[in-house]
Amino acid sequence: MAVQKKINIQNKKARFEFEILDKYVAGIQLTGTEIKSIRLSQARITESFCEFNDRGELFIVNMYIQEYMFGHHFNHKPKSERRLLMNKRELRSLKKDVEAKGNTIVPLRLFINDRGFAKLEIALAKGKQTHDKREVLKDRDNKRDLARIKKSFNS
Repeated sequence: MAVQKKINIQNKKARFEFEILDKYVAGIQLTGTEIKSIRLSQARITESFCEFNDRGELFIVNMYIQEYMFGHHFNHKPKSERRLLMNKRELRSLKKDVEAKGNTIVPLRLFINDRGFAKLEIALAKGKQTHDKREVLKDRDNKRDLARIKKSFNS
């Protein structure tokens, strides 16, 4: 078997927009052309989110997977809902946290594990207020300035 390159598609926007409370790793139910496109790094999870259906199953919504270029008429829809695969116990606790506390579930990272399966790292998150986001930006600027000063001092 050929050596695969590491697939690590991240949602950097989620860490800025939300406060991460808890992390989980879930499998994704995919078709053949979807997994082939993911292996070519042709996917985006920036504007996606997760929600439960009426039967208690967890789905990812708005995840974009580009159509496979050699798929012809067997190709998939780029923005369809895809089911996430987790233990029932984890699903029940997640559903309870989302309904009771008003939290949300956001995807953080899409990757392929060492066995070749596509996995999605999801997080139970709470939305940040605007002033919290400003503080994060201020902290980044201060750290950058401090690093510049240290670098010029050591030179």
